Formats: sequence, C-alpha cells, structure tokens
Amino acid sequence: MERKKLRLPAEWEHQAFVQITWPNALTDWNFMLDEVIGCYRQIALQISRREPLVIVTADEQQTRRDLDGIDLDNIRFVQMPINDTWARDHGFITLVGDGRRRFVDFQFNGWGLKFAANHDNSINATLYKSVLSENDGDYVDRRGIVLEGGSIESDGRGTILTTSCCLLAPNRNGFASKAEAETMLQRELGATKILWLDHCQLLGDDTDGHIDTIARLAPNNRILYSSSTSNDDPNALELNQMEQQLRELRNAAGEPFKLVALPSPIVADPDNEGEFLPATYANFLYINNAILVPTYNLATDSEALAIFCHEFPDYEIVSIDCRPLIRQHGSLHCATMQFPNI
Repeated sequence: MERKKLRLPAEWEHQAFVQITWPNALTDWNFMLDEVIGCYRQIALQISRREPLVIVTADEQQTRRDLDGIDLDNIRFVQMPINDTWARDHGFITLVGDGRRRFVDFQFNGWGLKFAANHDNSINATLYKSVLSENDGDYVDRRGIVLEGGSIESDGRGTILTTSCCLLAPNRNGFASKAEAETMLQRELGATKILWLDHCQLLGDDTDGHIDTIARLAPNNRILYSSSTSNDDPNALELNQMEQQLRELRNAAGEPFKLVALPSPIVADPDNEGEFLPATYANFLYINNAILVPTYNLATDSEALAIFCHEFPDYEIVSIDCRPLIRQHGSLHCATMQFPNI
C-alpha cells in the first residue's frame, strides 16, 4: 500500500463502530463509581442504538450488570486490564486508503507521564486480535511515537488542526519545532496542511491543550470553537486570543473558515474549592446520523444545543449529562473513539 494514498478521515464520515473503555473500582473513578457508570450507560445506550459499540472492560460480567436493561445486541465486549477510561487517547488512530484501513497504534504515555498507562497502552494490540483482523485492515505499531487522538482534528482531505501546547510539549516526543512535528504528521497520517493554535489550554486541563476541548472541524468548511462571552469566565483571555488565531487560519484552498462560536461553560471543581474544570461543548461526538453533545446542567446548555440544531439540521442532536466526566477533567469526545468504514 502506498503511503501517499492513505488519509486520516474526518470524524463525520460514516463509522463502522465506536469504542469506549468502561470504568471500574480500580480506576480513578472509584470515589464516584455509580455516578460515572450512569453517564457511561447513557453514552453506551445512545451509541448502540445507532451503530455497533465495542466496550473494553476489565470485568465483562460486571459491565453487563452495569448495563442491565439496555439491549446488548449491538454491543461487543473485550475483557483486558485497563488503567483508565479515556479511549480517545489510548485508542487506535485509523487511516483509510485503497479500500483498506490502517490501524495505527501510537504510544499513550498518560499525557506526558502524569498517570499510569501501561495497561491502556496495550489495549490496541489486544483489540486487534479479538475484534479486528487482517480482513478489516492492517495493524501498524507506532508505539515509538506519542500521539493522542484528542490532540488532532482532520477534515479528511489532508488538513490537520492541532495545538502547539500539546504536540510540542517536552513530555511527549521532545519536538524542537513545529516543522519537526509537521514532518511526523505528514509521514504518519498523510497530512498535507497543518493548522496550529497556540492559545489552547483551559484551566484544569490535564492534556496540555488537546484540540478537541477547544476547536473542532465540521463539514462545509466550519470550525466550532469555545468562545468566552462572560467577564466571569476564567478562560476568557486564552479563548479570546485563540479566537483571533482562528480568524487568521485558511483552508487548503486559501479560504477562511466559517467560525461557529459555542458558549464556554463555567464549572467549578466540587473537589477543590476555588479551582475550575475544563468543561466545554466542543467535546461533542459525531455518530451515524446523530451528534452527542456534552451538557453540564447550566443555563448555557440550551444555548449550545440550539447552535448544534441550527448548524446540523440533518443530525439528531442528543444531550449527554457529562458532569461526572468533567470531574476527572474530560468529557464526551475524550471517552470515545470512532472507527471509520472503508
């Protein structure tokens, strides 16, 4: 297979299935396990109603009990040890081309060695043997390179949107420059144009500024992004500076993007008084014929949902209460990984 024919598909292209990784008492969710399992039940329900779902779990029988009352016909379970549940970052990054898929297994190092990731970093190899096969695509071991799915956005035509705060973080690959990182993205993902944001980190973000928390590519040359409209927003300066950078970006044809501002939800950390959590509506998930949108029981939820309904009239817009997820500094997109059709 010629590498030049491979591409990183856009997330809104039709999917074969979605993967999630299930919480248990040995993960960081142990202090609020019932609450977060309720959230994961809703995610599993909404995905499995529309497309196949693969659940990676350390205890299949317990997870089946957690899902009691939900139709499991469209769900497949894969049992293996896990550290945590953020499938976006430990999952495969899938390329397509020449009627084949290429399942690329990059290294996940716990967002720069902040957290244990030894089990999570082994999930993909096991998943390939148990769910996928050579008939589905090729397994490619790239665990010599650190790359998290939440750190990149693709339009499916060679353009990648990313952040310098994460990709150039010294606790990842030690890239000395954007040019060095771009060489890797071009070689490994078939990228032809890389767009950078330098103002990219929400307060409380453990990922060093993942793109999927602040700005997302969408069909018809759009970027949906977190925008600050309140003087009380602790992220106001960072988001305003990011917005200015977004206005300056151009697509591969040299055209500006249509920018769609999402409100910035302000969520205080109930476990650490005076601190804030990196809540965002930009952490939404495309699934087949629907978009799942994280909500936080705030007045801004209805505003965000109205924007999604307006921008995506052909999709069903489904809200998921992600207050449990954000307490561990992640949200809906972070908890999932899609696998595209060929």
